[in-house]
Amino acid sequence: MKKPEIAVLGAGAWGTALAKVIADKGHEVLLWCRNEDTAAGINREHCNVRRLPGIRLPENLSASSDILEAAEGRAYIILALPSLYLLENVKKILGACSIREGKSIIAVISKGFLPGPKGPRLILETLEDYLPGFYRDSLVYIAGPSHAEEVSCGKITGLIAASENAKNSIRFRDLLKSRRLLVFSSFDVRGVQVAAAVKNVIALAFGMLDALKTASLPDGDNFFGDGTESLLLAAGLNEIQTLGFAMGATHPETFTSISGVGDLDVTCRSPFGRNRRFGREIIEKNILEPFGGIDDLVNRIGELGYLPEGAAAAKYVQLLCETHKLKLPISRGVYRILNREISPAAFLHDFLEGLV
Repeated sequence: MKKPEIAVLGAGAWGTALAKVIADKGHEVLLWCRNEDTAAGINREHCNVRRLPGIRLPENLSASSDILEAAEGRAYIILALPSLYLLENVKKILGACSIREGKSIIAVISKGFLPGPKGPRLILETLEDYLPGFYRDSLVYIAGPSHAEEVSCGKITGLIAASENAKNSIRFRDLLKSRRLLVFSSFDVRGVQVAAAVKNVIALAFGMLDALKTASLPDGDNFFGDGTESLLLAAGLNEIQTLGFAMGATHPETFTSISGVGDLDVTCRSPFGRNRRFGREIIEKNILEPFGGIDDLVNRIGELGYLPEGAAAAKYVQLLCETHKLKLPISRGVYRILNREISPAAFLHDFLEGLV
């Protein structure tokens, strides 16, 4: 077997699915798993039973639980870690010679914001402060309306590869694209990152509304329907665009194309969406009851058994709204719900009445 030229760091469902897509094209791919048992299971059974059950992985996709070994000497590296754990693991690969010398091209598929000394920051600008100078303005950000469960089964899907370095964007576009995975280039790195992060916050609200739509409310009246959901989705897109431009987005079409409205729509409506699921479970299972507020929730988020990244994003969006003096009522409402300040039903009624 040839030495893998491509490494995907993060064996969640999405990282595993993209690793499979690349391996299916004939490339040797190494998938880094935090858990040794997961890596051993992939190498032995050619399946990520925990994160992508039922999907057969090609034999030219191998796994390792040594992150430095996984990163060393690769031509392409895809960072597929949840934003909450991204920075701590990036620091572990800085010792790789191929990264120190800028020989590895790096892309990121993590969604969210990262904390900084002056407040929340976009993922790529934060990583540039830690990676060697070769990587400034050369990282690639990949996002779009996609779910691992569908991509791994060959369902037609579209992605955006955004970078200020056109050559690197095209390289990752060509690495990933196939007849069933359409990949487009973009220069609007900031806009694409904001859209990918904030759509998870809107999806939390959408999940709550979706559950309330069929719930028996205490007053016996239920005014929520499909049209209400579309109203929320459209208003949510406006909030994404507003924050995007405040943070330096450059192209309006970022928000009207697949990285904006496309990604928002699938995240809100698909049953595969973890943020939509979390929103529904806030209503159906009172899942927030054990947590004292949003900080407690984010610190103990592993207790949920799955990771709705919109929870951490809601906290950061609230801080960004204060910094940029923005009024984003849906994002603000999600923050207040997660912080146990207001009930979902009360927020949605107040929000909709405020539109009149």
